[in-house]
Amino acid sequence: MKTKLSVLSAAMLAATLTMMPAISQAAIPQTVDGQSIPSLAPMLERTTPAVVSVAVTGTHVSKQRVPDVFRYFFGPNAPQEQVQERPFRGLGSGVIIDADKGYIVTNNHVIDGADDIQVGLHDGREVKAKLIGTDSESDIALLQIEAKNLVAIKSSNSDDLRVGDFAVAIGNPFGLGQTVTSGIVSALGRSGLGIEMLENFIQTDAAINSGNSGGALVNLNGELIGINTAIVAPGGGNVGIGFAIPANMVKNLVAQIAEHGEVRRGVLGISGRDLDSQLAQGFGLDTQHGGFINEVTAGSAAEKAGLKAGDIIVSVDGRGIKSFQELRAKVATMGAGAKVELGIIRDGDKETVKVTLGEASQTSDSAAGAVHPMLQGASLENSSKGGVTIADVAQGSPAAMSGLQKGDIIVGINRTAIKDLKTLKAQLKDQEGAVALKILRDKSMLYLVLR
Repeated sequence: MKTKLSVLSAAMLAATLTMMPAISQAAIPQTVDGQSIPSLAPMLERTTPAVVSVAVTGTHVSKQRVPDVFRYFFGPNAPQEQVQERPFRGLGSGVIIDADKGYIVTNNHVIDGADDIQVGLHDGREVKAKLIGTDSESDIALLQIEAKNLVAIKSSNSDDLRVGDFAVAIGNPFGLGQTVTSGIVSALGRSGLGIEMLENFIQTDAAINSGNSGGALVNLNGELIGINTAIVAPGGGNVGIGFAIPANMVKNLVAQIAEHGEVRRGVLGISGRDLDSQLAQGFGLDTQHGGFINEVTAGSAAEKAGLKAGDIIVSVDGRGIKSFQELRAKVATMGAGAKVELGIIRDGDKETVKVTLGEASQTSDSAAGAVHPMLQGASLENSSKGGVTIADVAQGSPAAMSGLQKGDIIVGINRTAIKDLKTLKAQLKDQEGAVALKILRDKSMLYLVLR
């Protein structure tokens, strides 16, 4: 069983903890035969102040259709749906990445649905956090706090990681408080796990448990190499298989969220599959790692760059890739407009192709709230007829409460026509007060007011 690490209760562990006798510092030898004992303490003293605890509270809203038999019994005035609200609390971890701006990165699943987010700093202070933006597909969220004397963590180039490198996990497991564990990098480029939509995980055997979500995975220099996200836990506890989002992937996502309030996902415009042994044998290749292109979308960035069906992508910016999933994750987190150098194999020959990534024509429900708070919960995409289509609406979300429905097309704001997502965002940027959306619904026009 694979599980995300969001939460939870220190009470489960508190009953099993016993008091340990204090050990005198003088009783611990600092040297052996004149040689100092290696210790992670100096690095951790610099690094741990950048790792925080994240406590959230909120309400889960669910709707259930009332059975026909009850509606028949109570007559025409019987409710069509039953709304249930369940309060929840959760605990996780976070990492300060910019001390001046108060930016903290954590996992989206730690703060998803939260009405209140409190950050516990290493020195004991508790500060209310503001949500800047999220990306549910990669499970990243960016928070901001206002506090003095913050310590930020330095990020490493996670592309330089090797299997066998030492790794140290810092977080808030089971709500116990800051905890440090160590291990090694067990594998790189893990994907196809079904944990997230975009997967390119670092695997580690450093002990990670519930509540470590959003915490730091660092190297022996105290530099961030990843954000701890999930574990494989057949028995519910740590078995030495944990996963972290690479630091380079986090940097790309956070930069977009900080600038735009959302991730402007890069698009290559291909469909494909992993290169396996059968395909490799059929094409006479001596490698079994890469992404095989089944189809290139007309007019896409891939077509403009000259990529063709049958090409095999084996590297991104000089770094080898293991699978199509890894390729997809790297491209999607680079951002629209990014310039990428792809290493490919075509007809047995190695070539290099330079691509400028296109922009996704859809805004996810988590990012829609950055466009306008009352659009939170709506998936937005460009309409082929002009305007912006409401592709989906989450039940109980602000978008649903605004009256938006799946299939609605936003064609205007106040008296300004809306052509696409770009013009929608531009018109709603810095809007104050009520906003009237002109909606096309089932061939009829109507107005909905966002307040």
